[in-house]
Amino acid sequence: MAENTPDLSGHKVLAVVTNYGVEQDELVVPVQHLRDAGAEVTVAATKDEQIRTLVGDKDPGKAVEPTAKLADIDPGQYALLLVPGGTLNADSLRLDEDALRIARDFTSGGRPVAAICHGPWLLVETGAVKGKTLTSYPSLRTDITNAGAAQWVDKEVVRCDAEGFTLITSRNPGDLDAFLRETDAVLAAA
Repeated sequence: MAENTPDLSGHKVLAVVTNYGVEQDELVVPVQHLRDAGAEVTVAATKDEQIRTLVGDKDPGKAVEPTAKLADIDPGQYALLLVPGGTLNADSLRLDEDALRIARDFTSGGRPVAAICHGPWLLVETGAVKGKTLTSYPSLRTDITNAGAAQWVDKEVVRCDAEGFTLITSRNPGDLDAFLRETDAVLAAA
């Protein structure tokens, strides 16, 4: 375990993705980091087939095996929801009924959500950004503010505890260190 990383043993994290287009480092790095800290991480995809990641939304990345299908997930079993980005992934995920059901369960149940890059699109679709302060990939700014966010800010990580649940957001893979520090802190306190 890395220095300053809390022991996350006993905590269950759910990462939700589609099978194509998730930004490689926004899935692989947090999943490995959380597992190394002792958390049990389930990677749930839309289909029970290999996840094909991308680097920079265009170059082929690592293949990842999902551990579950979104349709089979009981979100109440998890302490934190991780929503990686990738334009294609996030755009498809926000149209997936199972992903929407899972996100609504977390936000209405007051459990934390960590979304990076284009990941907040899923929360825009559920209405969960209303009243929140958050960040994202810059091209989502208008969507987020039009969805009722209190404020969109250009920072490497933003934690917002307003509106009944904690939301951790970051802009891109370059912000992963700050994103993971804040995710660790929230999960350790859960």
